[in-house]
Amino acid sequence: MVNRTDLIDPEGAIASWRAYLVSRGSVSDTDADELEDHLRSQIDALHAAGLDADEAVLIAIKRMGRQDEIAGEFARENSRRLWKQLVVGGDTRGRRLDGGGVVFGFAALAALLAKLPGLLGAELIPTLLGGGILALATLGASIAWRSRPPRALIVASALGFALLFVLAFAYPFGDDAGDTVIIFGLHAPVALWLLVGLLYAGADWRTAARRMDFVRFSGEWVIYLALIGIGGGVLMGITAAVFSALGADPSVVLLEWVGPCGAAGAAVVAAWLVDSKQEVIENMAPVLGRVFTPLFTVAVLAMLVGAIVTGGFGAYREVLIVVDVLLVVVTGLVLYVLSAQQPTARAGWTERLQLVLVLAAFALNGFALTAMIGRTADGGFTPNRVVALGVNAVLLVGLAGSAWLLGRRVFAGDASTRRLVAWQTGYLPVYGAWALVAAVALPPLFAFA
Repeated sequence: MVNRTDLIDPEGAIASWRAYLVSRGSVSDTDADELEDHLRSQIDALHAAGLDADEAVLIAIKRMGRQDEIAGEFARENSRRLWKQLVVGGDTRGRRLDGGGVVFGFAALAALLAKLPGLLGAELIPTLLGGGILALATLGASIAWRSRPPRALIVASALGFALLFVLAFAYPFGDDAGDTVIIFGLHAPVALWLLVGLLYAGADWRTAARRMDFVRFSGEWVIYLALIGIGGGVLMGITAAVFSALGADPSVVLLEWVGPCGAAGAAVVAAWLVDSKQEVIENMAPVLGRVFTPLFTVAVLAMLVGAIVTGGFGAYREVLIVVDVLLVVVTGLVLYVLSAQQPTARAGWTERLQLVLVLAAFALNGFALTAMIGRTADGGFTPNRVVALGVNAVLLVGLAGSAWLLGRRVFAGDASTRRLVAWQTGYLPVYGAWALVAAVALPPLFAFA
């Protein structure tokens, strides 16, 4: 935290301590001023007691504790103020976090655009796909309004959204929910979400730190959206029950208007809430990652034992898709636990469990991949099999790199998370590239089946 040479100069040591404190993001400039005053008071007291200036600085900084402890103490002492910041905004750090009215305007626009294709007479499938893309584009616009990315990133993201929006109407999906429609509907949002990430990260999108910020944001956004969705679902259920008791049928209004419009608006509001409370209280996604890592490790090991005992998954047709979902979850657990670790923290029980989890998932995937290759050799390629094999290959490479770097941390004493963070965040564009290929190329390759 403080260079040894800084101890020769007390002011330099204090400046270094403060810079480290602020750079971690959990303490605002105003709070840092207060902490610095407290530090200087302790230094003066120690100096008055007879210590040399550099000794007084060293002891005072040690007494102040680690940055995590300081941030935690501030959270406890100022919890009321922090919860106010959650809603009304606090230290903006150059980002627009206090424009609640504008954000709710974006939310209303997202709700309107989600229904626009249907209002213009589009068929059901293009309405769902196009409306979802427009709502996500509005979310991206609201993030761009707050983060103010370079114009080139805005143009590139807009072109990506425009391409997939046009394809949602140009592809002859019809009204039947075939395999290629589902593939487009699942992969297009993944590719577009990474474009949202470009808008979020702005000019620093090439840095691992900024990409990791987007990972944290994504996890918190999902949690907030789920909480808002649960609350909205309860409200819709109560509303439906009351109107049904009154002899009215509100299902059309609730399911065709309130549900989709509410989901589109909630996506924008959730993003704003995450940004508003960021760096004020601890993120939930890493906490959930730590909670579920041991549970998933036990579950995956049990699945692996089951696969060994029964001889594999030959009787289960969609097994590789299920295992792919499992690999996605494992990747997320590794990523979100990593997002909350100190860069210089040594490997502990969490990393050891993660390594066991990743290796067990690999072995389980070997059984599933063998079964899928056998079925593909017998029955040929289908859209679902190509997607399953492609996703599996992308995830396998990503997890292979993570397993190698986790192994170095656990067994080779690599105390830095820098390489693991760089690998995990640098691999994110690969997921987006595969999602784009699956959404754009597979439907015409399989005649929109």
